Amino acid sequence: MRTAVSNHAPPKGSGPPAARPLRLAAPTQLAHQLEQAIAAGDGVAGAHCIHEMWMRGALAVHVETALERLWQSAAATIPDWLPMRHVEWLGVAYEVSARFQPQRRGRSNIYLVLLDYRDSRHDAYGVYVGETRYPIAARFDQHKAGIRAAGSVLRRGLELLPGPVLHLQGMARSDALGIEERLAAAASAG
Repeated sequence: MRTAVSNHAPPKGSGPPAARPLRLAAPTQLAHQLEQAIAAGDGVAGAHCIHEMWMRGALAVHVETALERLWQSAAATIPDWLPMRHVEWLGVAYEVSARFQPQRRGRSNIYLVLLDYRDSRHDAYGVYVGETRYPIAARFDQHKAGIRAAGSVLRRGLELLPGPVLHLQGMARSDALGIEERLAAAASAG
């Protein structure tokens, strides 16, 4: 049986963020559902509310405040796909990643790492695109430990951005290598 905060709230364990289960919710409904999720300590429902705010282009200060409040009330239940900080171009990352679809199942995964360029570039954040047969969290930990690490991830890697590439997990390595290359080119062009 599915339970929901209201008519437009995503059910517990609902689908990936790219599905945008709250895309039809009015702004007031979205705000109300976020408040309910924070009060209930419901990280999944709150994450979907914040994600929808993000995709609608809410001001960074509003997203950051919502993230902080959700982390304070529901840290243990927030899904891994919700970034820990506001990234202006997250919506574009979803759009670009959605262009790529694997053809065959396998053991390879595509992952994105948020890079911190606040000390050296006009754009505060960049993205690294990688391919691995490891779970993506384990591969990120390897990068940060200096194991087969890309220098940019070792020095500037902040966190994984799994949301945009959830559909690019568990594919054939040949598909993953091609998608990794094309996605990296598209990310650097955008």
